[in-house]
Amino acid sequence: MPRRITFEQADAMLRSRDALVATGITDRQLRALVASETLIRVHRGFYVDGDSWRELWAEGRHLLRVISHARSSPGESPAFMQMSAGVLWGLPLYRVPDGVVHALIQGSRHTRTVAGIARHDIDVADNDIVERHGLRCTSLARTVFDMVRTMSPEAAISAADAALRMTAVSGQAQDAVAADQWRDDVLRLASPGLRGVRKVRWAVGFADGRAQLPGESVSRLQLSRLGFRDIDLQVHVVGSEGDNYFMDFGFPRSRMFGEFDGEGKYLEPELRTTPTPADAVLAEKRREDDVRGITGWGVRRWGGLHIRSAAALGARLTAFGIHPPG
Repeated sequence: MPRRITFEQADAMLRSRDALVATGITDRQLRALVASETLIRVHRGFYVDGDSWRELWAEGRHLLRVISHARSSPGESPAFMQMSAGVLWGLPLYRVPDGVVHALIQGSRHTRTVAGIARHDIDVADNDIVERHGLRCTSLARTVFDMVRTMSPEAAISAADAALRMTAVSGQAQDAVAADQWRDDVLRLASPGLRGVRKVRWAVGFADGRAQLPGESVSRLQLSRLGFRDIDLQVHVVGSEGDNYFMDFGFPRSRMFGEFDGEGKYLEPELRTTPTPADAVLAEKRREDDVRGITGWGVRRWGGLHIRSAAALGARLTAFGIHPPG
């Protein structure tokens, strides 16, 4: 199961060539370690342990590339943008492969990619360049704007939901005023004629910060494609002993709750609230039994394979007796 890392963890994982040579490793040995993938060359002069690299999600790998590029840049760090700013903000890269690092550069007539770095000559307002973890990058609103324009709808809505969650959600409640302000901040960048502006307007309007994971965001997108309009999100249920439960989706017509059952909620320590995966499974079963008993509604689950397309999720729901309206 891939794991997530923080900026601080990523920074600590990187090892410079100078540091490796100082331990007694020769250039010839270093080349052999890279050839065997014992070490992964992340960027010129920077490496990471191969086993650690292979454990990471795309977000973590890309974060390592961003940090290593910043470390190797002479003078002031470049301003990162698109997915590279996204990982500094902690936004997900749903099914987006780890790719080149994106940075702003002035004085070039067009975007150019050199040594794994795409340098974009784009006009960005001064107040849309901020500092994140000590590195310069585009603001959250500008980052979402650029990511949404250049990514698939699934990746776009995952990033938009996560940004809105950071901005306007406390617990499971979304502040309507803060959400509207976030939408205004992103849409002010949507000048007519820019590529992808229609997608930005769609994503900003469709975004809902109550989605806790990309799988929930994509589930909501596929449900919309299937024609569902009457689903509720993060439905509050008070358990038999006063516990507060929040169910991912509610289907009132079918008297069913839907839960996106990603592996992370059981396997990743950062996402589960129990000491072990086995404890998480038992806790989830008790929660589901309690919800059924209190509400009389059924609970149905789906996973990552079922949200690869609207058809796949539709087949799963039909098997459960949950049918789109109409």
